[in-house]
Amino acid sequence: MQRSYLLRLFFIPLILGLGTGNLAAQDPQYSQYYAAPLYLNPAFAGSELMPRFGANYRNQWPGLDAQFTTFSAYFDTYLDDYNSGVGFMVMNDVEGGANLRSFTAAGLYSYELRVGENAYFRPGFQAAYIRRDIGFFDNLVFANQINPSDPFGDLLPSTDLPGSGEPVNLVSLSFGGLFFTDKFWLGVSAHHVNEPNQSFIEGVSNLPAKFSVHTGYRISLGSGSYRSDFTHMRKERFLLPTINYKKQGPFEQLDIGAYLHMEPLNLGIWYRGLPYKPVEQQNNRDAIVFMVGFNLPSGMSMGYSFDYTVSQLGIQSGGAHEVSIAFLLADRNQSKTRKRDTMLPCPKF
Repeated sequence: MQRSYLLRLFFIPLILGLGTGNLAAQDPQYSQYYAAPLYLNPAFAGSELMPRFGANYRNQWPGLDAQFTTFSAYFDTYLDDYNSGVGFMVMNDVEGGANLRSFTAAGLYSYELRVGENAYFRPGFQAAYIRRDIGFFDNLVFANQINPSDPFGDLLPSTDLPGSGEPVNLVSLSFGGLFFTDKFWLGVSAHHVNEPNQSFIEGVSNLPAKFSVHTGYRISLGSGSYRSDFTHMRKERFLLPTINYKKQGPFEQLDIGAYLHMEPLNLGIWYRGLPYKPVEQQNNRDAIVFMVGFNLPSGMSMGYSFDYTVSQLGIQSGGAHEVSIAFLLADRNQSKTRKRDTMLPCPKF
């Protein structure tokens, strides 16, 4: 009971800061960022040239009362006659002991251009509706609600911030670009470029723009044994070193690591942080991420990852657990000659 009150009181200055612009909120993040392609970059919409469904779930710091949980789902497909990809994504995020809730619904569009032999460029655009709700008098306790003679008894009615704390509705605009060949890719995305006001009370607290640069290279490790299906093809084996740099407001992070694909098994390990560039005098180390997953010839892929926390929170925070699943659907036009002769080489999980 006492710890619950303290956690709620701790978040009061956070919410007030959101109203004055003194603090900057961060978007949710996924460790398996290529398993959430539309969230990473709108240019990925339709990039598989087939209809695709996917979902992601993340539970961060389950060892603390102030854990963060995120769920998202998406669908995208490619319109071959228009060289265009379209997609739709929804996300629900619950943050910390104050239960800051964010719901996002986004529509995405991309266009594919051939810029050279086996080389393509995809610009993308996203428009999103975001609804944020803190539940002021449901999740927060103000000083005048605590009875001094019985501090852990029933709460008193509050008159603080009357009429404030109503849900906030935002419209966010985002852009992205993706260049790729059969072995290399480079993507850039900019989310919330219009920096909408997210304040729950009077004042302005703009949602900071988020920037990402993501790249990698596919290194073939030769062919494996024959597949046990009608294709009579050998199983793929390759290594994918990747980098993903993110910046939002004063916060910066770098994911650097590699995926090993030995069909159908996927293994991954990477480090997240920028230890040489602290944020507000705090060490900017986050986690070492371990991932295991698989891709099946049927088009289904699944992945599980665990973040081993190396920040000051330590592993007692519980790290983070993340699960992803995706389905590539049979293409009704698979007999039709495609305009693209190169498949996107970045991870498909």
